Amino acid sequence: MDKQKLIDGLNHDLAGELAAIIQYLHFSATVTGLDRPQLSEFFESEIPDELGHAKFLANKIAALGGQPTTEPGPVKTATDSRGMLEAVLEAEKQAIANYNERIKQAEEFGDTGLKVQLEDIVSDETGHKEEVEKLLAKQPAVV
Repeated sequence: MDKQKLIDGLNHDLAGELAAIIQYLHFSATVTGLDRPQLSEFFESEIPDELGHAKFLANKIAALGGQPTTEPGPVKTATDSRGMLEAVLEAEKQAIANYNERIKQAEEFGDTGLKVQLEDIVSDETGHKEEVEKLLAKQPAVV
């Protein structure tokens, strides 16, 4: 595994975490409706986890000799609570897939510590995904 390829992948993941922070912040501020208190709190409560992931990734990229990105990935927005939850679910699924790829790369590179840390992040992201799935189960479908 080429070190630069690993750094590039980690920067891709960092961009995703930065986008998630922006998305959760935006949704916590703009969600409306009867579920606003619960959903606003939920979105806001996810920010510290995503920030922790971003901090870890930035530090690891720097430790590997790379330059951590300052650009977030694309931020998907929505105007209703169901759309917001669906956007978050899509982002969490993508993050899990990306991190699973990065775990393989870390293993090939021989960085067991990185592999373990990424597995912990996958565990966090899976918990986020499952919470969103539970919230979506009670949201009426938009017709």
